Amino acid sequence: MKNFNFNIEQAKEINKKINAVLEFKIIKGNENGKFYSTPFLVKDNIQVLGTKNTCGSKILENYNSTYTATAVQKLLDAGFTVVGKTNLDEFAMGGSNENSAFGPVKNPWDLERIPGGSSGGSAAAVAAKIVPFALGSDTGGSVRQPASFCGIVGFKPTYGAISRYGLSAFASSLDQIGVLASNVENAAITTEIMSGKDENDATSLNINWDLTSNLNKKLNNLKVAIPKEVFELDGVDKDILSKFKETIQILKNNGVEIDEINIPHLKYTVSIYYIIAPSEASSNLSRYDGMRYGLRTENDALKKTYMQTRDKGFGLEVKRRIFMGAFTLSSAYYDAYFAKAAKIRNLLNQDFTKAFEEYDAILTPTSPILPPKIGELKSPLQYYLMDLFTIPANMIGAPAISIPAGKINELPFGIHLISKPLNDANLLRIAKQFEDIFGTLELPEVL
Repeated sequence: MKNFNFNIEQAKEINKKINAVLEFKIIKGNENGKFYSTPFLVKDNIQVLGTKNTCGSKILENYNSTYTATAVQKLLDAGFTVVGKTNLDEFAMGGSNENSAFGPVKNPWDLERIPGGSSGGSAAAVAAKIVPFALGSDTGGSVRQPASFCGIVGFKPTYGAISRYGLSAFASSLDQIGVLASNVENAAITTEIMSGKDENDATSLNINWDLTSNLNKKLNNLKVAIPKEVFELDGVDKDILSKFKETIQILKNNGVEIDEINIPHLKYTVSIYYIIAPSEASSNLSRYDGMRYGLRTENDALKKTYMQTRDKGFGLEVKRRIFMGAFTLSSAYYDAYFAKAAKIRNLLNQDFTKAFEEYDAILTPTSPILPPKIGELKSPLQYYLMDLFTIPANMIGAPAISIPAGKINELPFGIHLISKPLNDANLLRIAKQFEDIFGTLELPEVL
C-alpha cells in the first residue's frame, strides 16, 4: 500500500466516467509517518478540515468542514494523504448512490449499473484504482453492499471501535465508519490505526488491538454457520444462490466446517431496521433547519422558513425517511412500532449470541441480488431488501466484512461474514483465509 502511485490528472479522467469523487483536495499527512503520501478518499459525510462536507445534499451544498474527524486525523497522523471526498446517497440514505444531489455514481464494472450505496463513491473509486482504500459509513450495510457490487473488500468493525466524531449522524445507534479497500490487509491496517477511545465520542471503546500481526495465520478447526433462512427468504436471486452453494463447496474442500443453523428473527431485520433507523434519522436531521448552517430559504414567518428550507434542501428519500421516523415515534404509534422493533432487535441479538457460542462466523451472500442497472428498481422496498444480509451486524454491533468470491455474468459476487463483537481480529483472519482461496478481483480494463 505504501507504494501506491496517485496521479490526480488520471484520477480526474477516470472520475469523469464514474462520478465517484465530488471534490479532489490534497491534504497531506505527517511526513514522518509510516504511510507518508499514501492516498485515500473520504466519504463526503465525514468532516475533513479544508474540504466541503455536503452529505450528498443540496441543503449542505456549500457547507465547509469546520474540523477533521478523529478517524481521519489518526490516518493523517500516520502519514496518509487525503486526496478528496466521495459521492454518496444523500445523508447516507440509500443503497444505490442514485439518491445523491450531485448525480449517481456508476459501477466501474458496468457503467450502466449502480455501485451500491450509500458509500458507492468510495467503493467505485477503490475498484477503479484511484486509491487503495477509502472511508465510508455503514448504518445498515453501506460499506459492505457497495464493496460487493464493486468487487472489493468492505469492513465494518465492532460498534464503537472507531470514533464517530466528525461523522454526520444518520442513525446514531447504528452508524459506523468503515473501510472500503482493495484487499483485506489494507482494511486491517487502516482499521487498526483508526480504532480506540476518543473523548469526543462517548460510545467509542477503550481498545488498543492488534489486527495485523496474525492476519496471515490460518485459524485451525474453523467453524462457520449459514442461516437456513438464506435459502428460504423471498427475494434472493437464483444465480446468487447457485454461486453461493458453489462457494460453500469450495470452502468445505479447503477444510472449513460449515453447518446450517436457524436464526429465527433474521426475517424481521429489514422491517425493524426501517422503523429504528428512520426514527433516529428524523431526530438527527431536525438540526438542518436553515438557522445555523447550510441552505436557508427566507420567508416572513419562521415556520415557513423551516418548511421551505427543508423542502428545497432535502431529496425524496430523505423526506420519506423523516416522515417514516416521525410517524413511528409519535405518541399514538410509538408502542405499536418503535417499542416492538426494539424488542425484536434484542431477540435478534440473542439469536446471534447463541450462534457465536459454537461458530467462529456466520456466512451469507453480501447482497441477495446482483447490481441492477441505474433506474431499474422502481419501488423503495426493492432497494431496502438489498440490505437483507448486512443489516443484522449493525443491529447487534458486531464486526462484519464483505469479500469478493468470484463473478456471476461478469459482475462481482461478494460473500459476507459476521463475527461476535470485539472479535474483529479473528474475523479479519478468516476473511484473509477466504481471500487466499478466492483471490481478489481486477477490473477487466482500465477506465
